[in-house]
Parts: sequence; C-alpha cells; structure tokens
Amino acid sequence: MNLIIQGLEINNSDLRALAKLSQAEGIERITGQAFRLIKASFSEDISAHCAQAELDFAYVSPEVKLSDFKLVAMDMDSTLLAIESIDEIADMLNIKAQVSEITQQTMQGKMNFEESLVRRTALLQGLHQDALQRVYDERVKLSPGAEIMLQKAKRAGLKTMVISGGFTFFTERIKAKLGLDFSAANVLDIQDNKLTGKVQGEIIGRQGKAQVLRQVCEALALKREQVITIGDGANDMDMMSESGVSIAYRAKPIVQQHATYSINYVGLDGVTNLFHQN
Repeated sequence: MNLIIQGLEINNSDLRALAKLSQAEGIERITGQAFRLIKASFSEDISAHCAQAELDFAYVSPEVKLSDFKLVAMDMDSTLLAIESIDEIADMLNIKAQVSEITQQTMQGKMNFEESLVRRTALLQGLHQDALQRVYDERVKLSPGAEIMLQKAKRAGLKTMVISGGFTFFTERIKAKLGLDFSAANVLDIQDNKLTGKVQGEIIGRQGKAQVLRQVCEALALKREQVITIGDGANDMDMMSESGVSIAYRAKPIVQQHATYSINYVGLDGVTNLFHQN
C-alpha cells in the first residue's frame, strides 16, 4: 500500500520517521502539504506518531486513481462549508447558543436528526426571509481547499453533489456558485416573507441523505465503488455507507470510526491528494 501523509506543516524528520516505521521504499511529494510513502507496511505506531505531529495519514492502494470514481457527494454544513448555516440563522434571532447545543447533540449521534431539525426550525419562527440572504452574504464561507478539491474532481471526470440536512436556500446558491451537478436539502416553509418555523415535505435526514444518494447513483448507473462521500456528523453515516470510499472531514469520533479515511488537519483538497490524478 501507499501511505499518504498530509499536514499544514510537515517536517522532514517526521517523514523520515514515518518512512522507517512503515518500511516504505521511497517518498514522493504530491503537494507542499502531501507526501506519498511508497510500498508502506502497516504499523500501529503510525497513528500515534501522526496524532502527535498533527498529520493526517491514509493507506491507499497504489492502483486507485481519482478518475476511477464518478461522483463525489458532500455534506454541506461543517464539511463543504466552514459554518453550520442553521446556527448562523439562529444568530439573527440571538438564539445561536440554544440552537448550536441541539446541533452538536445531533452531530454526535445523541439526538435523532429529524426531531432535532423540527426543534431547531421551530425556534426560527417569525424570522424575516431577508435574514437568510444576510447569512449567505455575510457568514457563508467555504471550507479550506474546497475549490481546489472540486476543480481536481471535475478535471478527473467526477460529478459533484451536495446533500444537506440544512436548507435549499443555501444548497441551491452553493450549487450555482461552485458549478455542482446535484444538490438536495430541506425546504423552509415561508409565508408572508417570514419563516413559519416548519419544514415543507419529508425531512431529508440520516436515512434521507442515503436515499437521495442511491437515487442519483441509479440515475447515473454508478456502482458503490465509484462514489466518494464526505461528511462530519452522525446524520452523514448512512450516506457514507453507500459509497466505496467515505471521508470523515474534521468529524465527530463516531463518524471517524466508521469512515474509510479521516482528515482532521488539512483542507478538503486532502481528499483528492489521496489518489493518483493521472
């Protein structure tokens, strides 16, 4: 296997130590923040060394190319975006702390997502819809490396998709801004220009995300092995289990335990660095 090492700062001494621990035959530079250790062996000491040095690591088959995949499906909040959009909406009503607490419990798997979304959305009742545009204009920020990752994925022929338990107000704008192929999210109920505190239709939660992904894969005639998923919370786990490769991006421990790979230090461009790109 190849051992991919990534970090915001990688010391040569760490690379040499990791190469020795893994008995690698050589070291290749991928980018300034990513290196490939050739023909590396598994070692239990790799994880501890990388944790201490704040490095991401992944054992990847040398045969796997980015172009082997045909779709990358991403969660939106705290994954593609560096914010939780519903928390920022709540901040417009000065109830961010109250809503954030529910968000955190949900992402850790301590609360059912559908119940959580109903409770959080109810707290937004009466907010003028103009506040949503303010959040988009003033608060929305892409996660580090997001645009680089998407550029490389598209260049390799992958379709791109955002699947969110958040709201279409944001996913539709993000889809247009980034040129994504697909998007899915929940629809806020708005009457007389104000949020009613309800969600229209069936909620896209943990199971709903997986169902949407399956539908897109069927429409594109894709096999599970051709899909990469990226998420951070417990409600992403069913979606992530529908893919050949799942990436836990700065994710809760429960998500990291079930993902193929975890990225905790570098940006989303770390996803494409895992695979050969030619």
